[in-house]
Amino acid sequence: MMIKRTLSFVAMAAFSVSALAWQPSGKVECIAPADPGGGWDFTCRSVGNVMQELGLVEGSVQTVNMAGAGGGVAYAHTVSKRADDDKLIVAASTATTTRLAQKQFPGMDAGMVKWVGALGADYGIIAVSKDSEYQNLNQLFEAVKANPKSVKFSGGSARGGWDHLKVLIAAKAAGVEKLPSIPYLSYNNGGEAMTQVVGGQVDAFTGDVSEATGFMDSGDLRVLAVLSEERLPGKFSHIPTAREQGIDALGPNWRGFYMPEGASEESKEYWVAAVDKLYASEEWKKVMKSNGLIPFHPPANEFESFVRQQVQDIETLSREIGLLK
Repeated sequence: MMIKRTLSFVAMAAFSVSALAWQPSGKVECIAPADPGGGWDFTCRSVGNVMQELGLVEGSVQTVNMAGAGGGVAYAHTVSKRADDDKLIVAASTATTTRLAQKQFPGMDAGMVKWVGALGADYGIIAVSKDSEYQNLNQLFEAVKANPKSVKFSGGSARGGWDHLKVLIAAKAAGVEKLPSIPYLSYNNGGEAMTQVVGGQVDAFTGDVSEATGFMDSGDLRVLAVLSEERLPGKFSHIPTAREQGIDALGPNWRGFYMPEGASEESKEYWVAAVDKLYASEEWKKVMKSNGLIPFHPPANEFESFVRQQVQDIETLSREIGLLK
């Protein structure tokens, strides 16, 4: 299964960044393929801060938000306009591979960029507002089973994207039959999607635990389930899993980067080594712990093959659920 393989990698030893011939000078750009407030934005800003803190970049790391088409605008921009830019990295995740698997980036595939590495994984969640009538996941999906159109879900990915797919995975596991009838409202980022739930315009939110931390801490969002094998550690340990509630649904979302396919091999070696060193640092471990990220860091020589395999697996899953013909 895709999800089992997703979590099977372990961290490798970090390379020495300073020993490499090429190093970036001046401003580095990290494109977050969404508006501020979502998971890709979190990835760019968190990684940029720690890279500067560790001295992995000489200048600054500027986050550039480029929303649109579930990451497609940023992907096309990288492929067509920044094809040989050595100082550009782009935030990616399972949402990226989902859109590639579903042919949502017209004329583009996973081989048109260089895959740098991953820095941990988020688990998916399903949440409601603090005032919601639904107290657990079973109550929510009992309502969906009774009338699939009665519960509206919001998420930060496009329709058919990873956030939408998580709803369908959980609904299928709960015994819902009319999956395509479930309303899913797509927003440009997780923050906007959560605001709609907190404000009462939408019934439930599907996203990842890291992007929901602020609304959880304020008490405005109540998480009904995390889509993980076991409860998450630390301040997230009170959140029940879907499995605990009899719904066998899993939804891990890796977080990492790609870069332009035409960038030099020297720059790719640098960014791979920088990501390795960042992942091994105590500073990044603190970020992971405070944001509910779980360990996930495939060796550099296996990450690209992992991405390609995940694209294939999600394509198969999308056909089974009915999102692809």
